[in-house]
Amino acid sequence: MRDPKQSKAKQVALSGMLFALAMALSFAEGTLTIPGLLPGMKLGLANVVVMYALLFMGAKQALTLDLLKALFVFLVSGPTAGFLSLCGGLLSLLVMWALYDLLPLRPTWFILSVCGALAHNVGQLIGAGFLLSSALSLYYAPVMLVLGLVMGGLTALILRALLPALEKLGYNIRERRG
Repeated sequence: MRDPKQSKAKQVALSGMLFALAMALSFAEGTLTIPGLLPGMKLGLANVVVMYALLFMGAKQALTLDLLKALFVFLVSGPTAGFLSLCGGLLSLLVMWALYDLLPLRPTWFILSVCGALAHNVGQLIGAGFLLSSALSLYYAPVMLVLGLVMGGLTALILRALLPALEKLGYNIRERRG
């Protein structure tokens, strides 16, 4: 029989590792200059971590990581960036959770990730509209939605590529929902 304390310790260690990875990816993204991306646009690599948590650890853990990620962005990049990260992250997680846990048919990782990325961008646009007290942020919508399609697909591919390494480290790569 498995020792529940060892299992709990392993989950806490994984949570810490995932948060550190989310912070590192978020920080690295903030320092990258990618030609063709408009100001404020990022790749969303830290969302790989949140998607892993949702699929393999549960919505509660994914929510915790999402909130901590937004707090980190707030501390590093300021209140506006933190607020936009929170708006995007929460809407993204809500959409992915609803698709993954509430629908009778499970969507593919690609569909889940793209819907999450699109929701993240919509959440940020809504947050920006709130901050600006204007609908001007919606002019950014077409570009943000195209970027969401591309980056959502890339997020799913990155997560799939990382699973063999996580399995070798002894971490769960079996989805919670069977």
